[in-house]
Amino acid sequence: MSTPAPAPGAGGVRVGTATGRAVVAAATLGSAMSLFDGTVVNVALRVIGDDLDASIADLQWITNAYLLALASLILLGGSLGDRLGRRRVFVVGTLGFGVASALCGLAPTAEVLIAARVVQGVAAALMVPGSLAMIQGAFDPADRARAIGTWTGLGAIAAAAGPLVGGVLVEYADWRLIFWINLPVAALTVWLARAVPETRNPAAARHLDLPGAVLATAALGGVTYALVQWGDPAALPALLAGLVAGAAFVVVEARVAEPMLALGIFADRTFSAANTATLLVYGALSVLLFMLPLQLQVVGGRGPLLAGLATLPLPFVMLLLAGRGGALGARTGPRLPLTLGPLVMAGGVLLLLGAGRATYVVGVLPGVVVFALGLALLVATLTATVLAAAPDEHAGIASGVNNAVSRAGGLLAVAAVPGLVGLRGDAYADPALLDPAWTLVVLVCAGLLLVAAVISWLALPPTTYAGDGGRAG
Repeated sequence: MSTPAPAPGAGGVRVGTATGRAVVAAATLGSAMSLFDGTVVNVALRVIGDDLDASIADLQWITNAYLLALASLILLGGSLGDRLGRRRVFVVGTLGFGVASALCGLAPTAEVLIAARVVQGVAAALMVPGSLAMIQGAFDPADRARAIGTWTGLGAIAAAAGPLVGGVLVEYADWRLIFWINLPVAALTVWLARAVPETRNPAAARHLDLPGAVLATAALGGVTYALVQWGDPAALPALLAGLVAGAAFVVVEARVAEPMLALGIFADRTFSAANTATLLVYGALSVLLFMLPLQLQVVGGRGPLLAGLATLPLPFVMLLLAGRGGALGARTGPRLPLTLGPLVMAGGVLLLLGAGRATYVVGVLPGVVVFALGLALLVATLTATVLAAAPDEHAGIASGVNNAVSRAGGLLAVAAVPGLVGLRGDAYADPALLDPAWTLVVLVCAGLLLVAAVISWLALPPTTYAGDGGRAG
């Protein structure tokens, strides 16, 4: 009697088949919408600010409202997919993202846009973890690496296209189109997802950790509000409420039977150190991508298109060299690339001190390229180290935590740094005020990266990590 072939939903899809192409296409388009949104909104901030009469705090919230919802709920979104079906939750998230994008494009005020961005972030928390989980669950184990590689490469191309497409739309049409363009993409994604086999995790938690999700959102929300609105009467109470919610989150996760976050994985020194480095590196990256387009437009007098294209070398360098950085980490262990990477990135940031005052070739291009080289050196090893440091049964949680930490780093840094360097109200629109603030932004970003390098050197194992609590080598 012959052995039956595995059902598609049980991981039997092969690369090159019609179903395999549909899975990769749907997952890539869903992920691409999130990546595109992240790159294009920063390019449009100056124009949005002028059109909606927005303050720097409003611009911070336009970015952070999305990140807050996504960072707080992404673990819950992954759990929902494992329990209810990855394709189903992915489709719901994609539809929600499309509706929220339409609301963003229709927003008459900054406050309405911020509210719509929250909805977008909630939808992305369902869509983003499902994009990779569908590939992981649907493909035959022998083909998963190839499928994930295709997904990663196409995603990098989408990220690279974001500044170009967004810059054209903002400069020659209307900033609202950067959101409305998501509608046909979302519709195509849902149509392709019809062919994606449904998969679930039979070992998924039977009960959703809703208290944990609420407390995580309250903690991040309170701290973020305090950082953005520091000086307002409500800032200090919000900070205290956020800290109390954070402490309550830890208590709940330690006691609940099926937690959203298994706190035990943080007992591993390498896991904790790698995630701390992630927080700092992605904090610096997010602040840089938030402030650089403003500096180039306000101080440098460039249009949205040229400001967007300024960072175009970043995804191309990542696409070409991130794999080589991962190979280096596999040979040497995580300490070397995760120390050198942030140091090289810090050097790239310092080369951007003249951005807006010098020509692009002198003041921007060298810094962006060096920064990208440092990021390519560390990014693959960072992910691999986080996954290797967690037990196999917690691999999904470890990946989700690292994803959430990277977004939380961006959220908190974008909330804190503009106020820290003295940008309040509409000061970002005044070249005389923005330019000296940019110098401080560069120094803060370089400082975050130097701290990440020090932590990596002191806490990570010097040789290939094998899950021994950071004691390898």
